[in-house]
Amino acid sequence: MTAVATDPTVTRAEPRPATVPVPARRPGRRPAVLLRTAVQRSIAIVVFLAVWEVVPLVGIVDRTWLPPFSRVLASWFALAASGQVGEHIVVSLQRSLAGFVIAIAVAVPLGLLIAWYRPVADVLDPLLEVFRNTAALALLPVFTLILGIGETSKIALIVFACVWPILLNTISGVRGVDPLLIKSARTMGVSKFGLMRKVILPAALPTVLVGIRLAGAHSLLVLIAAEMVGAKAGLGYLIMYAQYNFQIPQMYAGILATTAIGLAFARTLLYVEQRVTRNRDALED
Repeated sequence: MTAVATDPTVTRAEPRPATVPVPARRPGRRPAVLLRTAVQRSIAIVVFLAVWEVVPLVGIVDRTWLPPFSRVLASWFALAASGQVGEHIVVSLQRSLAGFVIAIAVAVPLGLLIAWYRPVADVLDPLLEVFRNTAALALLPVFTLILGIGETSKIALIVFACVWPILLNTISGVRGVDPLLIKSARTMGVSKFGLMRKVILPAALPTVLVGIRLAGAHSLLVLIAAEMVGAKAGLGYLIMYAQYNFQIPQMYAGILATTAIGLAFARTLLYVEQRVTRNRDALED
């Protein structure tokens, strides 16, 4: 028998592991899932609207006070075609957004200051407890007497209502930051400004965004109530004007417009919150 010489410089090719075939994703599966989810999420709304349509027609409720949904929808389209709904929506959004932005600009820095510096918290906490337990609408006469019935009083009331969710969530978010992160940053010689910018704010951001989203709902609710009392334009004024003039379908159309704007505002803030949080997690990874 002859020995077979082997070259040490030649490496044997290792056997490749068997590949398991991946089942191909069936086309149309994702649209089907999305369609099923949309149907599941809209069933309750469809049933509610159907009940609203049927109950006045069969006489369970007087259709004078609760018109069928189809009639309310027709009134809404008539108001939209005439441009009235658009004008009132623009006025309400301007007031709401102005107070909302001012509240963010005031509450976030103040929350950081209170949460980070204990002497400031000791001085301001009693006063904050008094005001945050005071209903914003209870102060509407006070704002009206001091600031008048113009735009200033309504925007100031929105600021007052929106400050508290943002402020309290900012304080909670900063105080909930992991102490080990702060200690590690200080050990590395990070300055106070750098500590706030690179550690505190990113860690507290999700909680702050939740407070901003809650404040968005407060801004619209308080505004509608304020416009019902003293205003010459806006969705709250439209609802009260329709009620006083016994235009019941137009009143419900104004309520539907308010609901639609509130939902759109909430979904927009939720989308921004998810995008910002997702980008923050990606940067950390």
